[in-house]
Amino acid sequence: MNETFKKSRIGKAPVALPQGVVVTVSGNTVNVKGPKGNISKTFGDCVEVKVENGHALIDLKQLDTDGRAKSGLYRALLHNMVVGVSEGFEKKLEIIGTGYRADMKNAREILFALGYSHPILYELPDGVTAEVSKDNKITLHSADKELIGQTAAEIRSFRKPEPYKGKGVKYVDEVIQRKAGKTSGK
Repeated sequence: MNETFKKSRIGKAPVALPQGVVVTVSGNTVNVKGPKGNISKTFGDCVEVKVENGHALIDLKQLDTDGRAKSGLYRALLHNMVVGVSEGFEKKLEIIGTGYRADMKNAREILFALGYSHPILYELPDGVTAEVSKDNKITLHSADKELIGQTAAEIRSFRKPEPYKGKGVKYVDEVIQRKAGKTSGK
């Protein structure tokens, strides 16, 4: 088999390690430490992570289709870990609707009023911080891209935006497809 076909295009690319980021590998567990935090993930048996000359590389242990396909996945996960501990990730949500609002109860909890008969108290997971502005915009910060995405999706699920007036919790850059309301049937 030709050497160029052993990895996916993404899996071949090395991950540059910025100043202050350290990658350590023990078995299948990869630990990335940087100024914004520390992230550890367990990679599959089909790949091996090597650190050489300020770059982290994904090397294949299995040359089958599964190994080649997962090399790109694990390279993307490693890249997200490096970016997370060096720069961090951010997700922004906004609350639209009369009477809908969010307030920080303390540093770890957000209190939502979203039109239900009861308020919703959401406790942020470890590794995620939040800010709530006066105009009902929520900004989440984390070093872990997977964790911040899951947290944003959970918050959005409390009241998904509806298609008629657009009320609910949505991502700032999300576009809601609007529907026409009822018209009189004369």
